Amino acid sequence: MALLATSSPKTPVQDNYSISDAYRFDYPEVFVLILTVILLAVHFNFSATSMAMVVIVCLPSLMILIYNYRRKTSFWTSNIVVILLSAVIGSIQFCAIISLSLAALIGLRVIISSPENHLKLIAVSVVTVIIFYYVSVTLSSSEIDCHEGLITPIILLATMLVILCHFRHVYHDYINYEARAQQAVGRLNTMVSVINKLTRFVPPQVWEPIVKSDSPVSVDNKRAKLTIMFSDIVGFTELSESLSADNLADILNTYMHCMTLIANKHGAVLDKFIGDGMVCFFGEPNSRGPRQDALDCVAMAIDMRREMRTLRQKWRLLGFEGLYIRIGITTGYCHVGNFGSNSRLSYTLIGKEANLASRLEAVAAKGQIFISESTHDYISHDYDCEYAGAFQLKGFDNKVNAWQVLDPDENKGQLSKWVDHTLPGFNLHLNFRDMQDNDYQDIRNRLNLALARIEQEEQTVALKIIKESKQENSRHK
Repeated sequence: MALLATSSPKTPVQDNYSISDAYRFDYPEVFVLILTVILLAVHFNFSATSMAMVVIVCLPSLMILIYNYRRKTSFWTSNIVVILLSAVIGSIQFCAIISLSLAALIGLRVIISSPENHLKLIAVSVVTVIIFYYVSVTLSSSEIDCHEGLITPIILLATMLVILCHFRHVYHDYINYEARAQQAVGRLNTMVSVINKLTRFVPPQVWEPIVKSDSPVSVDNKRAKLTIMFSDIVGFTELSESLSADNLADILNTYMHCMTLIANKHGAVLDKFIGDGMVCFFGEPNSRGPRQDALDCVAMAIDMRREMRTLRQKWRLLGFEGLYIRIGITTGYCHVGNFGSNSRLSYTLIGKEANLASRLEAVAAKGQIFISESTHDYISHDYDCEYAGAFQLKGFDNKVNAWQVLDPDENKGQLSKWVDHTLPGFNLHLNFRDMQDNDYQDIRNRLNLALARIEQEEQTVALKIIKESKQENSRHK
């Protein structure tokens, strides 16, 4: 469960974006400001007021041009640009076309600024226009005429070019953002696909908290009370010697697939597969209490034993006989958590109780579920158990008492959900849990056909016996 991070090279889109960013100037309004005050100075024959406006506007504009080349936009620079534009509008006493052109640039600057700065820029603009309007009226009582000549169309054309320039920048940003978004979606889909594949190697109880809350992962384990189950297939080793690798793999994969579904259904942590066996436990990381954990584990074991009946029927049709499961269960304290190193972790459990579950599974016969005394104390009121005896197990000094869990359906008589009977040439397997309502008639028809076939065969055998008896009597005469 190690997390690896690798750095990927820049994509072509990122490179292009960086190159265009390097030569980008985000305040083209400055050029309109400089052009406007110079044209106004020429228009008014370089009067004192017009020259003062040139100095007031050109010096900050040149500083912005020099300072902000290849730099990102900022609120204070945008604020200065808005003030300069507003100052020109107020100074020309709201000359219609020029004022509307410069006001459009102010509006554009406000729009492309951060939302929290909109009201600030608008307030600064209004205050600056009013101040410079009264200053202009005070210095020049006569109304300023700026409609003659080419000054108005030139400034209007320059304003339109600036607006188009900003539109180009916005469109360029949009295209790059969209391309990067598509790349991010592609990387995200790839990451999700990889995570989905990796999670098949880790129990869902382990990886789900990590994915949902991004919780830290480290070497960490604790002592907890668990109910542990070991299981394997009786006779699988002998069967493997007589089967091809393909058939063996098919049997094993089918068995593990079905058992995994049952383990997930009951909420077990599927620790590992060991050849044809598997290890599951309850109690961590999500416990329902020691007693309920034991009950869940036994219920899971019974379902696994029942599922093996269905699998045996399928395997018999393929010519594989006598495959049974055996299970050992115990309840006790173990250490559970992340074991290993910082680069490789395994979520598992260690302890004497895990060894006990393994030893109980080893002494169980085919189709048996052996439980220890600690588990028996928790589940004996809910499941019928039979004392199996005291066993001397490897690694334990004293004998260990074991109980066999009986199938709840065996004591229900006619209410049993399972009918399974095998004789030479006869195999009956009924699983009422999986039958559908519309299956009963078809099952009845096939059973009636089988009964008719049995009666026919029985009559044939009877006639054959009578014929042989007559022939024997005639020989004696």
